[in-house]
Amino acid sequence: MRALQSYIRVTAAKFRETERIGPFLATYYLEADSPFLNYAIPDDGAVPTSDDVTRLTEAFRMRGLVPRLEFLTEAVPAAEAVLVKGGYTLERRVPLMICTPEQLVKQPKPAGITLVDPKTADELRKMIRAQNLAFGEADPDQHLEPSPDQLSGETLSVMAVAETGEVVGGGVATAILDGATEIAGIGVIEGYRSRGIAAAMTAHLTRVAHSRGGYSVFLTPGAGQAERVYGRVGFRTSAECVHLSVPVSGAGIHIDG
Repeated sequence: MRALQSYIRVTAAKFRETERIGPFLATYYLEADSPFLNYAIPDDGAVPTSDDVTRLTEAFRMRGLVPRLEFLTEAVPAAEAVLVKGGYTLERRVPLMICTPEQLVKQPKPAGITLVDPKTADELRKMIRAQNLAFGEADPDQHLEPSPDQLSGETLSVMAVAETGEVVGGGVATAILDGATEIAGIGVIEGYRSRGIAAAMTAHLTRVAHSRGGYSVFLTPGAGQAERVYGRVGFRTSAECVHLSVPVSGAGIHIDG
């Protein structure tokens, strides 16, 4: 699990500003203030002090951000209790699911849908817009620019295209590091859900990642039926990821499923 936590820490820092605060690595996404893009990760085996927690909270608040962390409980077993004592509350516990090459289950092709590996900037923008729509973004036309890793193909991308030519879903697998890669952002727009599209995109990305040396393909499912969908593809729960944050007065934190 520490190898996966190390992978998460390295990839979270990509294309973000980072700050070392005691045993925490704080990562800041400068283009958006979403709490899901701005969070800290503790060092493996860390036992933070109350002063460490206070300084972490203040660092996020100075930037106008929600103080927030994501980490695998098995890799940092002592951190959660200290953070809760310091004012953090549990958002959710999320299973971390892994699919090795021998576990992958082939998925049927969804009727009327073609899976395409987007390569050009324009194709990637269409995929990102579909993801924004799928996750309920208020303005789906914001933040459409693909990352350098997406443009280079280091980050794998897939989009679902309907017979009309409309891009109705998308997802990515992050750059492979030490045999690990994360499936993320699997989303299908309303009206095309419950057709096996999410499972097909997940299986496609997983298969390509395996072929490129990604033995440990992992993901953290959202709410609802996501865990069941990924289980159908061959993913099995292997660990737990915990999300903690300091509540914002008068506002709740929305969890995208």
